[in-house]
Amino acid sequence: MSRTIIIGGGAIGLSLAYHLARRGARDVLLLERNQLTSGTSWHAAGIVGPLRATPNMTRLAMYAGELFPRLEAETGLSTGFRRTGGYWLARAPERMDELHRIAALGRHFGLSPRMVSGADLARAVPSVDPAGLVGVMEVAEDASVNPVDLCMAYARAAKSAGVEIREGAGVERLLSDGARITGVRLSDGTEIGADSVALCAGAWSKRLAATAGLALPLQAVEHMYVVTEPHTAFAGFPVLRDLDRGIYIKGDTGKLVIGGFEPDAKCWDPHGPEGNRPFLEMAEDWDQFTPFMEAALNLVPTLEAVGIQHFMNGPESFTADTKPLVGQAPGMDGLFVAAGMNSVGVMSSAGVGRVLADWIVEGTPPMDLWEVDIARCDPRAAGEAHMAERMREAVSDQFALHWPFKQPKAGRGLRMSALHDRWAARGAVFGQTAGWERGLWYAEQDAEQRLPYSIGAQPWERIVWREAARMETGTVLLDLSPFSKFHVHGADALAFLDRIACSRMDVAEGRVVYTQLLNDRGGIEADVTVTRLSADRFRLVSGAATRWRDGALLRRAAAGFDVTVTDVTEESCVIGVMGGGARDLLTAALGDHWQDFPFATARTIPIARKDLRATRISFVGELGWELTATPDVAGPLFDLLIAAGARPMGHYAVDACRLEKGFVHWGHDVGPDITPLEAGLGFCINWSKDFVGKAALEAQRGRLARKLTLLEVEGAPLVLHDEPVWENGQVVGLTTSGGRGARTGLTLAFALLDLAETPLAERRFDIEIAGTRHPAKALARPPYDPKGERMRA
Repeated sequence: MSRTIIIGGGAIGLSLAYHLARRGARDVLLLERNQLTSGTSWHAAGIVGPLRATPNMTRLAMYAGELFPRLEAETGLSTGFRRTGGYWLARAPERMDELHRIAALGRHFGLSPRMVSGADLARAVPSVDPAGLVGVMEVAEDASVNPVDLCMAYARAAKSAGVEIREGAGVERLLSDGARITGVRLSDGTEIGADSVALCAGAWSKRLAATAGLALPLQAVEHMYVVTEPHTAFAGFPVLRDLDRGIYIKGDTGKLVIGGFEPDAKCWDPHGPEGNRPFLEMAEDWDQFTPFMEAALNLVPTLEAVGIQHFMNGPESFTADTKPLVGQAPGMDGLFVAAGMNSVGVMSSAGVGRVLADWIVEGTPPMDLWEVDIARCDPRAAGEAHMAERMREAVSDQFALHWPFKQPKAGRGLRMSALHDRWAARGAVFGQTAGWERGLWYAEQDAEQRLPYSIGAQPWERIVWREAARMETGTVLLDLSPFSKFHVHGADALAFLDRIACSRMDVAEGRVVYTQLLNDRGGIEADVTVTRLSADRFRLVSGAATRWRDGALLRRAAAGFDVTVTDVTEESCVIGVMGGGARDLLTAALGDHWQDFPFATARTIPIARKDLRATRISFVGELGWELTATPDVAGPLFDLLIAAGARPMGHYAVDACRLEKGFVHWGHDVGPDITPLEAGLGFCINWSKDFVGKAALEAQRGRLARKLTLLEVEGAPLVLHDEPVWENGQVVGLTTSGGRGARTGLTLAFALLDLAETPLAERRFDIEIAGTRHPAKALARPPYDPKGERMRA
């Protein structure tokens, strides 16, 4: 029988144990080094907020409101769960844009957020001073729970279902055979075998993960709140989030709990002298906490007459991008992680425990968990210096204004291509995409180097239009080096790729195939291009953000095939050469190799006694090639192309161009829960062969219930993603991505829409964007070069 070991007896580990038992797992062992809850769960504030910023995070968070009351009924133990209601406060006008977007999403999922005034808040909570508030979002479903009581209920329910819980059982290291987890070794030297291990040890997870070769971008910090003395004015107090001052306040049996999310958070070593102390409390730090206390006094003047009963300073773990770390280790089968909850672990325990239990039992995640999947994490991000630097802003980012297109300041320079200095010399304004420094746009004057954030028209839009306009008759250069690149070679290379890809892979050498790799449900696990280099060698290219995920997907799928998969991402640089003048410029710079060069083919081009690989393909919908070369060749090649008249074009322009060409982006428009048929990618499917997911697609064929659709939106609102699409008073879908076309100037959005008897072209929609509805219509064809004549010229 399969055994699962869970390391960590806090809210996350106990929830996982409970949900594994509910899934029928019969051999589950939970190991806690000290006592249950003694790490960080015991001192959690216990706020339960179901409304999050994205659909999947909201789905996960909402489950707590269902589970916590049910646990009380199942176990007879109180969890202290109370629906108190809550208010999200805005002091900056731009914050209201964010709140309107979140509220629309919440209503779509059955929650009841509504906008009220500061005066409304003061009437509902008389002890609050509404001065300075520009608006408030009320969320009736906000709640509170007692963390320790919740954990005890989890434990009782798990034990009654057969889970074994051992306290005082510290784990020293994880055991593996190199590719698969095999068990754990305890601090006393005892070894326990297991088929799967779930690492739920919070701040202590990072070092244990490293014993199995997994680098977790996790950092423990000192995290503080205070508990006031009781006061009659605080009876029935709701949850308050004063976002622009970085504080939260919640009622607690007539007292208030006041906490905040610190800028320049103080790092703490969980393996230092105090690291093994259960129920650890660190020294009071009023220097750190005073700004939060002053903000609370400003908001709730009654506090001036109330004393402080307790100052809590305890450890809490945060991640590099302030998102949880959940899922199976990309490089180690059977090793699962649920850690780095960024101070919302108690609330998150319900949803995270359920989906991770499903993942362990079924072998695949039950829903699209990409935004929390540990496979998104670059191992370099886990470095101690990088994580310490990120804590300057990662903690405060919890409440900081989430500006559209906001870029981190702390912890930059994680990955840079060999051409970085050359892009910089051409005016690159760098942003971080999947850890890589990449030019977002290219400044031609100092004023363009530092542009402000905006909730409306973006200050860099005109630069994007300028850059894209050059492609009409000229040539631009794109930094494509961050793309993930894999070599697939061996006697079974063709059979392997033909099995995992929905397109036909048995093509002529030099052919390039755009295809998808699917799961058993027909969902898109990867959106890739594959080039056949020879009879038994292929090159697979995917997005920069999915490098570790795609590598794991290929490695696991290759079991049973005589094939080797090699990550070659950093071995070469890739320069996109795009535009109406690309052929002439390349001819002038590199010779006459470009005339008889069909679209979707690749060949080797000699340059200075060396070779580069040229692939004729384009994500921007223009005539162009991707040139792949080793760094020693790429540098002189870049200089040669610039000297011939090419100019750089940034990442934002690339995205604007792909949108008006109707090209999808994995992780936004497509993912594991959408099929090629729903995404309009049916042309990639070769029905004459067998492949993973084919049966699901055959069952769906001709019976689609929804479709990814490109919409033209009236006016010029800022379309981002996850905005509700309305039709006849009902929400019929959500946007997946959007923006302004760089060459057409149109405001466009992809949306996954419910289908109806009326053809899409005849239907009229409204997209709700930051509280305002904007008319939109479905486009039968992409608005830029719909026949692809420029791209295939």
